[in-house]
Amino acid sequence: MSVDHPAVARVEAALLKAGIHVVITHLSDSARTAAEAAEGLGIQVGQVASSIVFKLPDASPLLVITSGRHRVDTELVAKNLGVEKLHRADADFVREHSGFAIGGVSPVGWLNTATTLIDEALNEYETIWAAAGHPHAVFPTTFAELVACTGATATVVNERE
Repeated sequence: MSVDHPAVARVEAALLKAGIHVVITHLSDSARTAAEAAEGLGIQVGQVASSIVFKLPDASPLLVITSGRHRVDTELVAKNLGVEKLHRADADFVREHSGFAIGGVSPVGWLNTATTLIDEALNEYETIWAAAGHPHAVFPTTFAELVACTGATATVVNERE
């Protein structure tokens, strides 16, 4: 994979604009799933900040940045947002709104704005890792940095461990 990949460059630019200076790590194996990313980085799966995209009832995007140890409880999240339900977002919807392909969706550098939530469980880790716009690219960050640069609202996304 080229370091010059446009989606990775967009993520790096967004991080720099937010005052966050990181080195994007390029993994030889895919980081499409939290388990793959954790294995490739030698970290706990809970340290992986997975970017999951849903469609809200008004057809706008919802980004849930969740700990890799959690599945998003869509009923709980919908209830907390005061909406009837969350809808699945297909690959075209994700790419149209975020500018990223599924498997490499970054929480930063989106083409369009989205309602953004972040899993409070990520705050348990000193360092967390997020996708950098490509299935083989990730970057280290902190809970506070992700909240600051995404405008995310901290919430519980799954009450069951």
